[in-house]
Amino acid sequence: MAIESVNPATGEIIKTYDEMTPPVVVATIAATHAAWRAWRKTSFADRAVPMKKAAGILRERKGEFAKLMALEMGKPLKQGIAEAEKCALGCEYYAEHAEAHLAPENVTTDASRSYVAFEPLGVVLAVMPWNFPFWQVFRFAAPALMAGNAGVLKHASNVPGCALEIEKIFTEAGFPENVFRTLLIGSKPVKAVIEHPLVSAVTLTGSTPAGKAVASQAGAVLKKTVLELGGSDPYIILEDADLDAAAEICATSRLINSGQSCVNAKRFIVVEPRAAAFTERLIAAMKARRVGDPLADGTDIGPQARPDLRADLHKQVLASVAKGARILLGGEIPPGKGSFYPPTVLSDVAPGMPAYEEELFGPVASILRARDEAEAVRIANDSIFGLGAAVFTKDAARGERVARALEAGCTFVNTLVASDPRLPFGGIKESGYGRELGTFGIREFTNVKTVYIK
Repeated sequence: MAIESVNPATGEIIKTYDEMTPPVVVATIAATHAAWRAWRKTSFADRAVPMKKAAGILRERKGEFAKLMALEMGKPLKQGIAEAEKCALGCEYYAEHAEAHLAPENVTTDASRSYVAFEPLGVVLAVMPWNFPFWQVFRFAAPALMAGNAGVLKHASNVPGCALEIEKIFTEAGFPENVFRTLLIGSKPVKAVIEHPLVSAVTLTGSTPAGKAVASQAGAVLKKTVLELGGSDPYIILEDADLDAAAEICATSRLINSGQSCVNAKRFIVVEPRAAAFTERLIAAMKARRVGDPLADGTDIGPQARPDLRADLHKQVLASVAKGARILLGGEIPPGKGSFYPPTVLSDVAPGMPAYEEELFGPVASILRARDEAEAVRIANDSIFGLGAAVFTKDAARGERVARALEAGCTFVNTLVASDPRLPFGGIKESGYGRELGTFGIREFTNVKTVYIK
């Protein structure tokens, strides 16, 4: 079976790849496991050397990697450059801090000595999405490899070039052969990879249905999983917020990666009587963003990554309108080539609509009105998702109080939700479980071992 790389801005096939056969997949897993048996015995200092070299490669060739992302999934060039730079930061962070994060922790007990050690689990399977084709992989791989694990990557089928390039980065950086490998396979063979006895754990970033499928398959063979799934992040705009700043930040968050991010702002909950003023500013900020060729300078919004994704998004918009939502901006599929979708603003969004209940994975903003702070928090938490959330107010103490009341894994005050190598990242409810990044992230794929000496 062939795996095609298609340019979403033109619809043209970039390159076709042969899918790995089952025997090749099995041999690759065996080779990775064999490499891990030696890699796990290396020191943190030895692991840090190639990890820092990987960071250097990412920076030196960021323009090349950004172009590849633009061609395969439509990311605007300047955003692809920023993504490569963020990957480099992640590599450097774990090269410098992995040893401290995984240092044994002494615990006072009746023993002469007792402590907790953190030891690598083995080969970790990463099932990764297309929307941040480099960062999603590196935020798993940097901590996992520095912890002494090995990795096999099943990347999204529309970014095979990115998947293979990432493997090359680790090889060129000097990691031992087979410590990190890419599996060019579709979705169906993933179950067999999860069940392979030499695979120890699984991490997935993707949709909630995909997460549930992988969790059930891994659970059946008692393997650890970390899931970062969908989100419908609420941004609360309180009556004392700086509306100009809030509107700019909200528009930026909604339109990053052409609106295709789990932690994009999606639901804007505005406390009366500021709703009309905020809506006006948000529409202006959304209009100001430039839609176009992701390879062109100045482009803010590229195409949706695939035609079917754009079609699904438009169906959600139309279904919401049919139930009473109003389109204040955009909402129409433009003519011409490519899977482009315009910045769109919906108002009068209410329960029962896709714009209220579901994740809209594209440049569509949903505006909801609340009587007061308490109702705004209630609406924000009235969701099956719980990944990120933000609140805007001039009162920092009030913002912190509201942030603590929001049901999400990541809450931000007066800025957009974003991942940071220094902080744990992940969600609750149907946004998944487990954490990536920070101390918690690197410990996810370790054996938390008690050592007790009498």
